[in-house]
Amino acid sequence: MSRTAALIVAAGRGLRAGSTLPKQFARVAGKPLVAHAYDAFASHPAVDRVIVMVAQGQEAMAREVLGPGATILIGGAERRDTVALGIAALGDAVERVLVHDAARPFVPAAVIDRVLTALDDADGVVPALPVVDTLCREDAGVVDRAGLHRVQTPQGFRLARLVEAHAGWPAAAVATDDAQMVRRLGGRVVLVQGDPMLEKVTYPEDFAAAEARLRWETRSASGYDVHRLEDGEELWLGGILIPHDRGLSGHSDADVALHALTDALLGTIAAGDIGTHFPPSDMQWKGASSDRFLAHAGKLIADQGGRIDFVDLTIICEAPKIGPHRSAMVARIAEILGLHPARVSLKATTTERLGFTGRGEGIAAQAVATVSLPGLPR
Repeated sequence: MSRTAALIVAAGRGLRAGSTLPKQFARVAGKPLVAHAYDAFASHPAVDRVIVMVAQGQEAMAREVLGPGATILIGGAERRDTVALGIAALGDAVERVLVHDAARPFVPAAVIDRVLTALDDADGVVPALPVVDTLCREDAGVVDRAGLHRVQTPQGFRLARLVEAHAGWPAAAVATDDAQMVRRLGGRVVLVQGDPMLEKVTYPEDFAAAEARLRWETRSASGYDVHRLEDGEELWLGGILIPHDRGLSGHSDADVALHALTDALLGTIAAGDIGTHFPPSDMQWKGASSDRFLAHAGKLIADQGGRIDFVDLTIICEAPKIGPHRSAMVARIAEILGLHPARVSLKATTTERLGFTGRGEGIAAQAVATVSLPGLPR
């Protein structure tokens, strides 16, 4: 297969987005726009190399969100200058280039496939959507929309043709995209089906619209934990200290309820269990408050752009009685996770004096968590 590179243009200032932060670094669904676009190309099997073009002074910000392995170069004053600098850096080993605007964060793999397939028989390929709204000019009335399309990116090109187009473009002329530059040289540019997911993020209200376009998926997972009751220990349960003649024994504060809930949340993102993140062999967690573990699991979900929809917790013990403390536990768990208390269910039961909980030797807890995560375009 021909070597293919993706060039992500992220050198703008994004002033229309209404923030001092350049919009390509603003977050949608837990990640900056440019990170969504980068991940889409970096994970595509037909893309061999990804270069991100940023403005002077944005390198550190880009490195922080993209990681040490990303190739980051400095762009120019205008979009055309930035693309020219990017394609000049690709070298002779690259035959095809995909030019993409970071302001279009969600890039379906199917669009990349369509662009690259069409590029076998063209100099340039543009994903586009037909215009369906009635169009008009203020001074001339309705305009015929037949044959009109809304242009999107990534646009694909034979690298040699794109280099020629940039070299031959008049310095004073304005180019809104690279396809018009290739057409000016007589290059064959074809359209392929675009995707609504590729809508551009420009204004403040576009961020909410972009997040709404994501295909959210629901995940549920369970957690279970047990700790022994021993003399001389404090009883931390559900994030609060409960007066009792014995407490739970463990490496941390042994809050069996928060441990079960932490495992349930970690399970929703396939992130292992509590011991993976806070191993009992590590002395820094000796006596640690379990609210730190639960908050960590919640943050991992948030970092993936997810949200916790509901948690359900059952505490299994003969004593102490949970009823008098239920409201305080619910309030504390909601506080740790940043949830409305109505999204936290807490129940208690006994084992009718059967087993280790029935004999008062320990306390068990089981939890189920339900979260929503943004499903990236397939």
